[in-house]
Amino acid sequence: MAYADLSCVVHVHSTYSDGTATVPEILAAARTAEADCVLLTDHDTLQAKHDGWEGRHDGVLLVVGEEITPPGGHLLVFGTDAEIPHDGRLEPDLCREVARAGGLGIAAHPFSEGSRISTRLGPPHPWGALGEPGCRGIELWSLATDAAEAWRGPREVLATLRAPEVLDGPPDRHLRAWDRLCRDRRLVAIGGLDAHQPGLRVRGRVRSIMPHRRWFALLRTHVLVAGEPTPASVCAAIAEGRCYLALRHLGDPRGFSLEANGVPMGGEAVWAGQTIRVTVPASADIRLLCDGEEVARTHAAALRHETACPGVYRVEVSRRGRTWIVSNPVYLRAAGRGHDTSDVSRERTAYESFLGTRPESPSTEVCLEHLGRYDDGG
Repeated sequence: MAYADLSCVVHVHSTYSDGTATVPEILAAARTAEADCVLLTDHDTLQAKHDGWEGRHDGVLLVVGEEITPPGGHLLVFGTDAEIPHDGRLEPDLCREVARAGGLGIAAHPFSEGSRISTRLGPPHPWGALGEPGCRGIELWSLATDAAEAWRGPREVLATLRAPEVLDGPPDRHLRAWDRLCRDRRLVAIGGLDAHQPGLRVRGRVRSIMPHRRWFALLRTHVLVAGEPTPASVCAAIAEGRCYLALRHLGDPRGFSLEANGVPMGGEAVWAGQTIRVTVPASADIRLLCDGEEVARTHAAALRHETACPGVYRVEVSRRGRTWIVSNPVYLRAAGRGHDTSDVSRERTAYESFLGTRPESPSTEVCLEHLGRYDDGG
């Protein structure tokens, strides 16, 4: 099936909550940054949707969701017609309410640890209920939040504000946590900006140290939409995991693809020795990972790898020494008991041959762990 690849700016706040830009200004900034779509997430309100802003505006599609903000963690919610009240409700209950409303819940900055400079100034606000049905995904990289929490002093703050293009991610600990979670269930990853454009409006124009026109050109979530791009089709594609993260300023990533014998990115199937195929629009460093462990690597515009065990296979692509693309996985699950562990040896042998050495391969451990867990009935 042919998909439209929409370059999306996700997790943006407007004057409907605590952002400084109006919706028309946000759309203009997205147009300037050559984004196809903006996912608006004002705090605890869908007023932009009620006022008729959702839809296409001069080439930019606006999807209106909300960021539910109870005292602890936050949840991005899309695809509902009414706000989800959160007063006095726990995270699992909020997730279940989102599911009942037919919404798509994405945990915002779920691994937040708070500011290194002062947790009093920047307290942690992680989202803990990642196993609930209403929470279909996570904000794997929350650009502004993760940058601010990593700052250790004024010098690092100034360096980021002067040249946000140097930011690299997602943070390793986020990737490790996501890999662990994906072993048990499909969990979609997106990249969000958490963009507020802090500043002051002077003579009708916002003066900001983090202007949208610049930050919108950084981290994107590319969504592969079937048919006509609409708010509903964008949400449906994200829910299925047909999306990937990309740093736009390192190059246009459109043309990236990941599949395994017809199983698309985000898809799930019983493992049957499928071949992973990866394509990128330009030669780059491609890493294929199985449950977080590298099983293949090349510098090229494509990668082909025959799998020898079940697992969660995803891709990281680097360019000029920086992360360029992070895919959602293809989930190849074990069917049950009795898999032949000689497949693990074939995976190890192929990878060692590629490397030209014979170290203990991390793929062996990850495959054995999978086979052992399923053989134990887990």
